[in-house]
Amino acid sequence: MEQRLRTEAKTLLEQDKVDYIIGFEPGILKFTTTPLITKDKDDIDRLVINSFIANNLANFLTELKGRVGIVAKGCDSRSIVSLIQDNKVAREDVVILGVPCPGIIDLSKVEKLVGKDRDELDDIAREGDKVVITTDGKRNEFSITEALFDNCLGCELPTPQEYDILLGEPTSPVAEIAASQTQIARLKEMTPQERWEFWKNEFSRCIRCYACRNVCPACFCQRCFVEETEPQWALPVPKWQDNLLFQVVRNIHVAGRCTDCGECERACPVNIPLRSLTKEMYDIVSDLFQFKAGMDKDAPPLMTHYEQEEAEDLVR
Repeated sequence: MEQRLRTEAKTLLEQDKVDYIIGFEPGILKFTTTPLITKDKDDIDRLVINSFIANNLANFLTELKGRVGIVAKGCDSRSIVSLIQDNKVAREDVVILGVPCPGIIDLSKVEKLVGKDRDELDDIAREGDKVVITTDGKRNEFSITEALFDNCLGCELPTPQEYDILLGEPTSPVAEIAASQTQIARLKEMTPQERWEFWKNEFSRCIRCYACRNVCPACFCQRCFVEETEPQWALPVPKWQDNLLFQVVRNIHVAGRCTDCGECERACPVNIPLRSLTKEMYDIVSDLFQFKAGMDKDAPPLMTHYEQEEAEDLVR
């Protein structure tokens, strides 16, 4: 798959079908990748596809001008479609290099499984439904479901639904959706007061770095409401009340655009379980409007149209 990606990407540049290629290259840190954005075909041999390509690269599409070839996993392709629906990206300007995704390995989970820092590990390899972690020359086998990101365990469509070139064979969802909802289930079992205290404690740790906003493809406002001073919606000082307000309003803004890619939670430097909020909003949108983000590029975005028969249901 990796070799085919390099071949296809180089061909797109050589035939002047795209101005840029967006993909992944090895990161500086062990077992990581980092986004690669290039128009130089000599850079193409640095492109990789492995179990650590975590970033949702759709986030870069609104920043680049011209035609772009982009590597996209299942959730990433849905983010691209959502951007097309919102007229932020023109379909004819994007060549989607689809990657069927069997799930991305969460390094923080791997560290907990073996009780070692990633720098102390010799190798992390996926072998079927197992992940093999080698430390000090010793193999340690675990179920792959113990090592994947939670959003990967709950992924409904790991194979891109929208693509121009599919780089591998379609893959099925990981059959572990229930396990990925553990945190959300615990929150639902709490009383309203208990949930309030939970989120008060979580957002008291927020440093308001906006990493969650900056990595989110659905957050594309040129100026965020928290940066407004007239009126001032939130103080710049990271007080927990304003931190909560920011996340609640942000979730409402991305309702119908969020594809549950998990980038917000992955990017949080203080490990606030932000996906517990975004996934709940995702499910509410699905239940109320039978709408899932990024499924049909020709469909109107959520809240931009209505059907006559909806009125009675909503009033009720």
